[in-house]
Amino acid sequence: MSSYPTVKTRVPMKVRVYKPAKNAMQSGRAATKHWVMEFEPGAKKVADQLMGWIGSTDTRGQVRMYFDTLEEAQAFAARHKLIADIEQPKSRVRRVQAYADNFAFKRVV
Repeated sequence: MSSYPTVKTRVPMKVRVYKPAKNAMQSGRAATKHWVMEFEPGAKKVADQLMGWIGSTDTRGQVRMYFDTLEEAQAFAARHKLIADIEQPKSRVRRVQAYADNFAFKRVV
């Protein structure tokens, strides 16, 4: 007998649709162009008694889908009767600063 709880599949599945943020370790913004859809966890994670690994019977947590537009993601969710929680991307604040401003006389430290 498994110690993992069973997953209920009759409940409408919830998905999270978002646009990922830029990686802080890279200067490129290529990974931020697509919309990502991830399923919400359907079962709680349990530690294996022998190995100590974390596992679950819910395999939907491993699925990540990419869409070019938000409308495509919404259409997919509607077609498959998924409840979509949409997170709008935050606007990017860009500060324009010249290198000479680092040595300005009125520079605030």
